[in-house]
Amino acid sequence: MNGKVYLVGSGPGTGGLLTQRGREVIDAADVVLFDQLPGEEILASLPARAEKIDCGKYGRKHTLEQDEIEALMVDRAKKGNVVVRLKGGDPFLFGRGGEELETVRVAGIPVEMVPGISSALAVPASVGIPLTHRKYASQVTILTGNEDPTKAEPALDWELLAKSRGTIVILMGVANLGKIAAVLVKHGKSDTTPVAIIERGLRKDRRVTAGTLATIAGKAKKAGVKPPAVIVIGDVVNLYDPALPDLIPFEG
Repeated sequence: MNGKVYLVGSGPGTGGLLTQRGREVIDAADVVLFDQLPGEEILASLPARAEKIDCGKYGRKHTLEQDEIEALMVDRAKKGNVVVRLKGGDPFLFGRGGEELETVRVAGIPVEMVPGISSALAVPASVGIPLTHRKYASQVTILTGNEDPTKAEPALDWELLAKSRGTIVILMGVANLGKIAAVLVKHGKSDTTPVAIIERGLRKDRRVTAGTLATIAGKAKKAGVKPPAVIVIGDVVNLYDPALPDLIPFEG
């Protein structure tokens, strides 16, 4: 008899922002396939009785490849287990949840999607950067920074993005930040457009590096910026002011 698979978004890395439904299905799991992005607090709370399988990707080192992860999910579910695939943020926002959903459904296994709060929303908010604001931005574009914007046939329309007057949020973009800034300016975006990089999400050692499209690559290199980080481009970044009192920290 088949078990069931849950695709669970853990949110931005703190237990208090894990949804109630997410907590319920994790606690009921027989098997948890996880990566490092849910954070130490949530990973430490996984049920002791469950089989725990590390699927993390540490730089260029992949503990398991995507097809191996999907095969394990199907295998464990076909043995009658409650399987949780635990991801940071939301599984359907650059989390490969769509691929995993397809595989599990084709295998005839019941599956439930448990959305999570995306770091694209929570991390900028945690430092006082709203993604929309009546004075500055009426639209938001969220994109992956994994794609090299200088390749011959990019999947992203950089010319259109450069013309956008809304906020651009980039996930997984630290490695290509200099190329992204350059190609946006090349296609007409002002090099004075504000940019903020927020490292390490909602952790206590979170850090913000701010600049413009012209300066951000140099500042990031000088500061030694490393992933995980969320990059925000647009006028809403002007609302970030380190001189103001800190926001009340989230007690999760």
